[in-house]
Amino acid sequence: MTISDLNHVRRLLWWGRVLGRRGALRGIERDSNAPATVRLLCRVARLGTFQPTVPDYAGAFTAIGPAAIKLGQTLATRPDLVGVAAAHNLLALQDKLAPVDFATIRREIESSFERPLESLFATFDPVPIGAASIAQVHRATTSDGRDVAVKVLRPGVREKFGRDIATYEWAAAQLEAFDGEARRLRPRQVIANFRRWTMRELDLRREAASASELAELMHAFPGYRVPAIDWDRTNGRVMTLDWIDGTKISDIAQLDAQGIDRKALAQRLVLAFLTQAISGGYFHADMHQGNLFIDRAGTIVAIDFGIMGRIDRRARQWLAEILYGLTTGNYRRVAEIHFEAQYVPSYHSVDEFATALRAVGEPMRGRPVSELSVGQMLDGLFAVTRDFDMATQPHLLLLQKTMVMVEGIATQLDPQINMWETAAPFVRDWIRDELGPEAAIADRLRTDGATLLRLPELIRRIEDRFPAKGGAPEAPPLPDIPLMFDRAPGHAGPGRLGTIVTHLMAAALGAATLALGLVAGWWG
Repeated sequence: MTISDLNHVRRLLWWGRVLGRRGALRGIERDSNAPATVRLLCRVARLGTFQPTVPDYAGAFTAIGPAAIKLGQTLATRPDLVGVAAAHNLLALQDKLAPVDFATIRREIESSFERPLESLFATFDPVPIGAASIAQVHRATTSDGRDVAVKVLRPGVREKFGRDIATYEWAAAQLEAFDGEARRLRPRQVIANFRRWTMRELDLRREAASASELAELMHAFPGYRVPAIDWDRTNGRVMTLDWIDGTKISDIAQLDAQGIDRKALAQRLVLAFLTQAISGGYFHADMHQGNLFIDRAGTIVAIDFGIMGRIDRRARQWLAEILYGLTTGNYRRVAEIHFEAQYVPSYHSVDEFATALRAVGEPMRGRPVSELSVGQMLDGLFAVTRDFDMATQPHLLLLQKTMVMVEGIATQLDPQINMWETAAPFVRDWIRDELGPEAAIADRLRTDGATLLRLPELIRRIEDRFPAKGGAPEAPPLPDIPLMFDRAPGHAGPGRLGTIVTHLMAAALGAATLALGLVAGWWG
């Protein structure tokens, strides 16, 4: 065990201790479905502490750092999963963190542009309107009189994220080396994707480009818009965009006072997400309440485009057919798509997989609208994947997370919304337009033409015995991380000490990085 190993273990155990001291592990400790080892370690984590009567999730995640704050922002949209009190507590993570002082913000802006602040803005409010885990936002006025919002990265946040992600990568490598469930969940690939997501979010030029691309995609969708970017006042550490006058989508009382039709608003939000994800293949993947506003015209205005999801056309076709198959009860077709996409190994039976899917879907059919849940359906699907050796698909984790977020917000707006009934007509029409006979012929012509142009490349790939993958994009390269215990061929295993340390890491990593999708599959 090296000094670097010890540093990672120390950080993971400290995270677990912070959670335990704030009472944030109490739910896992009392969960009979949690492994006994994890429940025991949760009890150990709180030994000698005076826990608050009410768990302080927001305080615990804030103390751990930006990555844990992202977890809290996700859970804040799911009161049906974490409880109303916990969700309310976690809302403080979205825009009520302690701000950085204005002198520091001034230095960040001026050093990044190499110009005085006054040469960029006619007025600049020193008091931020919001302070989140990665950046804070100030209101300002440009020299030509436009009201704008100025987003500035918190000093040192890139370095903090870098240290945390290095620990995630290290812990994921140790866990995956023990095979079994950890290898099926592919934690290293999950962390590799998370690194890419966060690196984009820490470069505000990339976020500005994402906003511009989403605005272009959604320009014809009524009732949804994206603020325009001021490119002259945007760089890697500062982003300037149009000011939004609106009400937070979570402020139900104010929306009612303005006469907003919440039922129609909930349906529009769901359709906006489906338009992005299925029609465009590019979607806003951080859709918590703090990032959605309703302006005076009733238009949904989205902000914060640091985390975006992208799905290629073939995967979108599969996704649409899976959603439609689940809504119509065509479990056989859903099963076939999983095999076509190579999500399920071919040695399994399509018919058996279809039966397993029916066991998940049928209990949902015929229930009252208030009991229908995309989140519950996803939980059931996660459970099925274990029985059929279906590896975690990291490229779909953002989509799954965003679907659950959208459902949470839509349900708050309209508790009686039926997500399946809302989604089904859209998905049906998209399948008809995209996969109908005419579209199929046109797509075949495009595909065949592109294939001819790619023949040299295809031949090289065949020669290299590197066939194209089915449903997932090519896996990113993984960092070379030495393992803490030797697992060379023929080695008997890590031994008792190695097993204990691995359980400790699993518990700490599980508690601190649920948002990364590691534990979402593990508990499935």
